[in-house]
Amino acid sequence: MRLADEAATRAIGAELAKLVRAGDVITLSGELGVGKTSLVRGALEAMGHEGEVPSPSFAIVQPYEHLDPPVWHVDLYRLERESELMELGLDDLSDAVLFVEWPEQAGRWDHALQLRIERDEEQGVRRLTSTVPPAWKERWPFR
Repeated sequence: MRLADEAATRAIGAELAKLVRAGDVITLSGELGVGKTSLVRGALEAMGHEGEVPSPSFAIVQPYEHLDPPVWHVDLYRLERESELMELGLDDLSDAVLFVEWPEQAGRWDHALQLRIERDEEQGVRRLTSTVPPAWKERWPFR
């Protein structure tokens, strides 16, 4: 799927917000500055969050407990060891939606909706691809 600009990336996030359920994990891969946080911003705004949506690069975890379901936005870019993932307490979030940037830094995410954003330098756009687990087969319309 083509993403022409940041507005298009946020719009996909807004569509994603309509589909998420408590217990969902959505991973976001792609190089720095490609739009992972923009997609999450679009989702959070569509879910009713008002205010800033900072990149969790330094905080690592940014919870949005006031949303229904609650959302945790996680950035694993700075993790040095997979064992640090356990310290974050992400294994007991069955009542929340978890957005994970830089998932390749730690853990296995086979059950997650895996999104990847890449630059298409030739066409001057970004492309969104997905790996869809069984729990998302009926929900994810972007293939």
